[in-house]
Amino acid sequence: MNRVGYGAMRLAGPGVWGFPDDPEAARRVLRLAVELGVTFFDTANAYGPRTVNQLIGQALGPIPEGVIVGNKVGAERGPDKSWVVEGRPETIRRQVHEALTDLGTDASELTYLRLVGDTPGAHQDVPLEESLGALVELRDQGLIRRIGLSGASPQMLTRAQHLTPIAAVQNRFNLLDRSGVQVLADCERQGILFIPYFPLAAGRLSGHHELSGPAERLGVTPAQVALAWLLRRSPSVVVIPGTSSTDHLRSNIAASDVAEHLTDTEVARLTGLVDESHAVLDQPTPPAPGHR
Repeated sequence: MNRVGYGAMRLAGPGVWGFPDDPEAARRVLRLAVELGVTFFDTANAYGPRTVNQLIGQALGPIPEGVIVGNKVGAERGPDKSWVVEGRPETIRRQVHEALTDLGTDASELTYLRLVGDTPGAHQDVPLEESLGALVELRDQGLIRRIGLSGASPQMLTRAQHLTPIAAVQNRFNLLDRSGVQVLADCERQGILFIPYFPLAAGRLSGHHELSGPAERLGVTPAQVALAWLLRRSPSVVVIPGTSSTDHLRSNIAASDVAEHLTDTEVARLTGLVDESHAVLDQPTPPAPGHR
């Protein structure tokens, strides 16, 4: 697949709630992404909720051959628009069926189970094995082709693999936040896709001095350099920058070309901004089975 994908969260309305003011503009961005070669789209039932999946289904349906939509289940939105981890098997099953309806497809190429391993302060009441077991049942029924995890600690990944192969893991990881580095290393060893969310550190990279030098030398933006660094950081990485702008979409996709032109010295300096040997998940894995 193209290692520069598209994160669809920003297509929802303010607060990742409801439809955007201009739904047709959102659909144009999605269609343009496919035209520009994007083959991986990241989304979730909780975005909207459901409205982003509906936009993807409207814009791309039927999903083109070779395009994978990775959809997250296991999180819901409260009446106050809060994010709630919800791993009950009945909720997982309902959300998978809702996603298939909204995306206009008979089977999900990739469905992630959202966990709390990298969500500070969150608590997971339902054992991982029960939540994941619901996805395994749906896979055996042909409704899911691949299973992934989102917000997984190394221990959660190992436990999950006792039940099913894991195709992809989505954790926080970017130039400033290396909390997912342990899981990234596991993914590298095992041939699992690692898909960092907040690849641009939710805007905190703006004006960072280590980005400006490579950006000026190559005539590109600091955001492109940050994405390029992720691509150079590991061959397991697929980045999913999100945007509602066609100009930013084109810029993000061009990051794959930027990655080829970063020097080893520039990559090393960017990597050295954080001591990865001390990077750990914010939340330890609970001793018993216990982002959106």
